[in-house]
Amino acid sequence: MKIFYAIQATGNGHISRAMQLYPYLQKFGEVDFFMSGSNASLAIDLPVKFKSQGCSLFYSKCGGLDYWKIAKNIRPLQMLKEAKALPLKDYDVIINDFDSITSLACKLQKVHSVQLGHQASFVSKHTPRPDKKSIMGETILKHYASAPKNIGLHFEKYDSFIVPPIIKEEIQQANPKDLGHISVYLPSFDVSCLEKAFRSLPNQEFHWFLGDIKTKQKLGNITYYPVNQADFNESLINCHGIITGGGFETPAEALFLRKKILSIPIQNHYEQECNAAALKKMGVPVVYEVGDDFDTIIQNWLSTDTPMPLIQANDINTTLQYLFDTYKD
Repeated sequence: MKIFYAIQATGNGHISRAMQLYPYLQKFGEVDFFMSGSNASLAIDLPVKFKSQGCSLFYSKCGGLDYWKIAKNIRPLQMLKEAKALPLKDYDVIINDFDSITSLACKLQKVHSVQLGHQASFVSKHTPRPDKKSIMGETILKHYASAPKNIGLHFEKYDSFIVPPIIKEEIQQANPKDLGHISVYLPSFDVSCLEKAFRSLPNQEFHWFLGDIKTKQKLGNITYYPVNQADFNESLINCHGIITGGGFETPAEALFLRKKILSIPIQNHYEQECNAAALKKMGVPVVYEVGDDFDTIIQNWLSTDTPMPLIQANDINTTLQYLFDTYKD
């Protein structure tokens, strides 16, 4: 069996998930990957056969999206050309993790596909949303990478086709400890936006993962890390808590490890606002704007005993067997 797997590389989560799935997918057949987007900073250990600039995300300085820069870098004619050129009819199964080019290619070439990933869960009206829905956000989530079939991943089973998060083997097999440090992963923030707050808490150690640094360095109470899977796993497994965005994979892993979480969703990023709504329902504290009082927010978070809910890890073999069994139904 030949399998085509499309990855949306607007962040590291989709790639991390694909790397976890790859050995399981190989049991079913030969896998070729298509990577669309240019935001990922994670080293990629996958047979990527096709690449595209696709639609990438760009951030403002302190926690928001730069929509003007995003719009300037979209090349619709190029994306249409790439959609027509993808040799999808050479494959038996098309798996799409929220890539618009593959979705368009399937429609143009009249090829069947399944959307597997977190965004697929938003096909359901039961998946949590913020109090104020966004028409544009809902449209993007439901139609950007639509497919005839969907297998959604989320924190809880909000609908029949939604299954638990895919948790890395290293996380599932870990023996978590609390070594006192706080892990930080906030790719939409520049260093200058947060550094003062962390420095204002000299007795608290921070492990800060940044996409634009090359080597690990410790300055005072902050250790700066490049985005590296092994280092991040170790930091997360042994942290007291994590400050992260409103993404899906990192909060899911932290919840699995029963780690304390402070979530800061990217401003005007509807999917992250939806995730934040789900996290709030689970008792996870959420901060929507970072200001001069961020050090106080961190102190209050650290001093408040907030029990974290227990979530399950995905049974990957069962999920993939279901995918292949129902693919052509």
